[in-house]
Amino acid sequence: MNKTTPILFGAHMSISEGIYKSIERGESIGCTAIQIFTKSNRQWYAKPLDQEDINAFQNAWKKSSIKSIIAHASYLINIGSPNNELAKKSVAALIEELNRCNMLSIPYLVLHPGSHSKTDIESCLQRISDNIDKALEKSDGKTHILLETMAGQGDSVGNTFEQLATIIKHSHHKSKLGVCLDTCHIFAAGYDFRTKEAYNALWNLFDQTIGLEKLHAIHCNDSKTELNSRVDRHTDIGKGKIGLHAFELLFNDHRFAHIPKILETPKESLSDDLRNMKTINALIK
Repeated sequence: MNKTTPILFGAHMSISEGIYKSIERGESIGCTAIQIFTKSNRQWYAKPLDQEDINAFQNAWKKSSIKSIIAHASYLINIGSPNNELAKKSVAALIEELNRCNMLSIPYLVLHPGSHSKTDIESCLQRISDNIDKALEKSDGKTHILLETMAGQGDSVGNTFEQLATIIKHSHHKSKLGVCLDTCHIFAAGYDFRTKEAYNALWNLFDQTIGLEKLHAIHCNDSKTELNSRVDRHTDIGKGKIGLHAFELLFNDHRFAHIPKILETPKESLSDDLRNMKTINALIK
């Protein structure tokens, strides 16, 4: 259901009072792309989607100016866990999330890779690949999983391009895996892109390690913490340690015009998203 557009840009939208409401909220502030949860992100249980929910969402999308919608999986899911019970529960939840996306015609589901829980990283990466395969084999739609780049906080994995490349390499379903790059997370993980030279080096490294063809979404967030802090703290665009120039480079890079760029900056209301969108739009040449 993706439509063509010169730039795909927006923010994460609430599904409060109905999943279709996320589209109305995004459209009200000029989004051309949005991200949503298809269920509560803090609960394992998901109220089943009925046909009325699905029709309302798809009809609202079709009539809207929103060109691209991606979903984000629950934060509870940890398919890298060495705990068999938690891993099994996480795979079941991931299957449910994929099926919900398929019913709504959402092409991409963003997933935090997981955490190793004091075990070694290599075995965790293999568990993630194996559990992704289990989930994809039990879901019957076209939705792809996007592994999100992480900050390296705590036991989380996915904070290096090499780790994400390893997960993809070990999977039997590589064609249904991609990456969502988070600007705050990669900065906190030690990837600098604040100058033209560093920006070009970053994308060259990404291409050599993972492949630009695997990039399907970008989370646009400034960082409260310093480069290589390993601390995940989002802040407003231009108000953090990354600064405006990096976002100017990103939003004027024609290679990524077709990729949805989603704000996850702190907000109490839509006006906070609108303020950050205006900051970005002022950078676009």
